[in-house]
Amino acid sequence: MSKNEARFGTLAVHAGQQPDPTTGAVMPPIYQTSTYAQSAPGEHQGHEYARVTNPTRDALEGNLAALEGAREAIAFSSGVAATDAVLRSLRPGDHVVASNDLYGGTYRLMREVLGPFGIQSDFIDMADPDRVEAVFRPETKLLWLETPTNPLLRVVDIAELSRRAKARGITVAVDNTFATPYLQRPLELGADLVVHSTTKYLGGHSDVIGGVVCTNNESWNEKLRFLIKSAGAVPGPMDCFLLLRGTKTLHLRMQRHCENAGRIADYLEAHPAVGRVYYPGLASHPGHELAARQMSGFGGMVSFQLSDPSMQAALKLLSGTRVFLLAESLGGVESLINHPATMTHASIPKDERIAAGLEDNLIRLSVGVEDCDDLLEDLEQVLASPTRRKGYGT
Repeated sequence: MSKNEARFGTLAVHAGQQPDPTTGAVMPPIYQTSTYAQSAPGEHQGHEYARVTNPTRDALEGNLAALEGAREAIAFSSGVAATDAVLRSLRPGDHVVASNDLYGGTYRLMREVLGPFGIQSDFIDMADPDRVEAVFRPETKLLWLETPTNPLLRVVDIAELSRRAKARGITVAVDNTFATPYLQRPLELGADLVVHSTTKYLGGHSDVIGGVVCTNNESWNEKLRFLIKSAGAVPGPMDCFLLLRGTKTLHLRMQRHCENAGRIADYLEAHPAVGRVYYPGLASHPGHELAARQMSGFGGMVSFQLSDPSMQAALKLLSGTRVFLLAESLGGVESLINHPATMTHASIPKDERIAAGLEDNLIRLSVGVEDCDDLLEDLEQVLASPTRRKGYGT
């Protein structure tokens, strides 16, 4: 199916896949093999070794490329492996500019893993493009964007920052994990690379780990495929099969994630026990207008701070929910609650974390697809005063 002939929901179900030519199986088979027969040395039917290619992975890559509007998608064993592959293009003395509010694992990789090899990095607030451009220098090779950011849901102007970076020959990579291609397509806004943890919304069921880099740049495609062949961070065929199963319902799930998250954000903003809510769908969000232009929906992630500034108050709330599960990760059908300071962003030094706005009382919600009234009741029973905590689950 041509990527240009179908709409998103049809691409999600069909792109990259054909019925199996041998059996007619509608779903791509799981090609659980490490090697492939050759009729003569170097003569094979498109596959020679599974670290390099696999038919199930080919189907997944074709599907993900179509969803992102990309010519190529390179699947990896995790989102961190996909990020690492992009960062491996850097050399000692090169410089990266990234959001100061970003996934803690990306910070750790840039600062603690690559820093000792001479890769320099600056983490800044990207709300003002002039401020971002002021940090660029001749050694800057990569601009790393998250939008919406993790966990403060800040919105970054992909088109404007891509324009300024490209004028200086700087590669632009966008982590699109929170938005998904259903809500936002960074390549169409000028980015060079789009990175996902496919573990999250693309997989959607909290049962598989994976990552992908999508691009229209053939040089980057060759570079990344050489790297995955050489370094071996490949997803297994079963992982690829599970991810393909997940993408088939991405558009349906994202509609419900967005609907539920919007209702929860409105509820939290009006609650006296809540000090501040971070959700780009709220008119009070400083990036609301940009998000409305850049995205087709506002996503399923909501963060908030309690009126009580103490970590103890946050930890007490985290231990009291009954539908929201206290867990790492995000983007599954189930709702999760998370404490960035001690969980996903614990690798960021406290002074840097606080300076970036990641306070001790910050709570992050991955809003699932359950009945939203149950989610609201769950939040109410942990936010209400003790005398009001009656009626739910009793």
